Amino acid sequence: MLKIWPQRDASGNFFNRTLDTDGKFQQRYGYFEMQAKLPIGKGVWPAFWLFAHPGDRRPEIDIMEAYPGGGPNSGWGDSSLHPVAFAATVWPNGSSNGNAGFRMLQTPDLSAAFHVYGVKWEANRQTFYFDGQPFLTVNVSMGDPMYLLLDLWFGSASGTPDSTTPTGEGNAFEVNYVRAWQFR
Repeated sequence: MLKIWPQRDASGNFFNRTLDTDGKFQQRYGYFEMQAKLPIGKGVWPAFWLFAHPGDRRPEIDIMEAYPGGGPNSGWGDSSLHPVAFAATVWPNGSSNGNAGFRMLQTPDLSAAFHVYGVKWEANRQTFYFDGQPFLTVNVSMGDPMYLLLDLWFGSASGTPDSTTPTGEGNAFEVNYVRAWQFR
């Protein structure tokens, strides 16, 4: 099992963790899936996505992003800053150029158990799945081969981590597996 947890550097700042397959594995179209349990707390921002960098464009498919540190008023977290929602987003030309589809899905506490996040990526359509059930379809052409990314970053809609953010292995982004299938 892969575990990525919030940790501070020597200066006391939280630092981002990224694992990717850039230069090692990329694929155009297929089914991509991760089974994971998410961390809690102010500032945590776990994600699973596909990315490419052809020329100046940055096409991206966000399969799962969660921002529990936003708390109950944000819709992303509960009053204890447990993740109770995640989002999927399609960015055909990069996140600075507008998305082609987005959905935030309300869920049970994603830190309490493992869940499966997936996308079926076809030439003109991306269908997103949560625990085997489709919840979003985006009809847009995306033909650049992409590589996989898993990360635990800090900030954005989750706020800035602080002394209340649990650190260490007990608050890990736990990943049982990541799989990629090609279509025949």
